[in-house]
Amino acid sequence: MVVAPNPEPLSPSCSDWQDSWIDGWTVAGRTFASRLMVGTGKYGDVATMQRAIAASGSQIVTVAVRRVQSGDRGHVGLGEALDWSRYWLLPNTAGCATADEAIRVARLGREMAKVLGQEDNNFVKLEVIPDTRYLLPDPLATYQAAVKLVAEGFAVLPYINADPLLAKALEEAGCVTVMPLGSPIGSGQGLKNAANIAIIIEQAKVPVVVDAGIGSPSEACAAMELGADALLINTAIAKAQDPVLMAQAMARAAIAGRQGFQAGRIPVQPLAAASSPLSGRIGT
Repeated sequence: MVVAPNPEPLSPSCSDWQDSWIDGWTVAGRTFASRLMVGTGKYGDVATMQRAIAASGSQIVTVAVRRVQSGDRGHVGLGEALDWSRYWLLPNTAGCATADEAIRVARLGREMAKVLGQEDNNFVKLEVIPDTRYLLPDPLATYQAAVKLVAEGFAVLPYINADPLLAKALEEAGCVTVMPLGSPIGSGQGLKNAANIAIIIEQAKVPVVVDAGIGSPSEACAAMELGADALLINTAIAKAQDPVLMAQAMARAAIAGRQGFQAGRIPVQPLAAASSPLSGRIGT
């Protein structure tokens, strides 16, 4: 099998192919050029992770606080492995099964951000997942934790099922985004919940980030075409045959999908419509 060579890493600010197309998005008062967020888990080695994150053009990188604490393979030395003056840290509460547990880990994540030089970073990706088989988030515990963390001054980005009512409740509770799953974490099943995600996007007054389940660039593009503000992708990049090339493909897909949403697609019609006019043809 012939494998394409790895591309040169893209700058987290905008590379040449992005410059004329990208429009930034703002979350919790902070504006980012890239609409693709990435993770640090599941890579085969640190060097591949570094190159893939660079190639993605991402500016926000999420890190599982609990896995850093426990010294899980691939998470040791993350503080030194990435240049945190270039990337905005998004600590996440992965591995937490209860609201109280997630709140404790969120506080540790805020301290971790300070250690890495981001004194004003109060972001947290809130995950509360007691379900060990399908890894579906607990809506009640997520809401309970979100309310408390907002009260403590956190900018909460909650990971949720694609439930429009829950999304609206979290927005009203003060969360700075909502992050509905496309399908279960790491499944690569794509946008199984597209109809509900579209409702969430229609109703939301905060950014909507599609998180989990995206497996291919076409699925990433489709999520952005729905009108999502951003994507968070980890497994589809880290476990690709060529993670660096896939990271760049996902970056381009996010931009293409955003452009497609802004441009406005043609209506779907039941009958064909000729591309060329019928009048003025030769012989008529």
